[in-house]
Amino acid sequence: MRMFLLSSLALFVSATLAGPARAADVAIVRGEVMHLECPIDKSRTGRGERHAACAMTSARNGDPMVLLTDEAALIIEGSYVAEKNAKLLDFVGRLVEAKGTVTERDGRKHLNVAAMMVQK
Repeated sequence: MRMFLLSSLALFVSATLAGPARAADVAIVRGEVMHLECPIDKSRTGRGERHAACAMTSARNGDPMVLLTDEAALIIEGSYVAEKNAKLLDFVGRLVEAKGTVTERDGRKHLNVAAMMVQK
């Protein structure tokens, strides 16, 4: 019985110290859907139509894609990247507005996309 009480107390203390799980905030992010190596390999001017073919080839291969903003490159996750980026292909190389949750893992930002549309 004593062992049970100590185990229960330890579990309660660890759960209390950990605190409640925090839900990720929904964000609206604007940027260009690219393969990270396309603009890096070809300098900052590697955005837009000029390098959309590079990004499209990468997307069709199922490579990880990013939403490239002026501040960061967010790795795109979720249903938009399933089945070799099937839902993402219409947005590659274009300026978009994406709605989703932003998280950070291993020093990199990730965007789990819930919705995306081309910016006007």
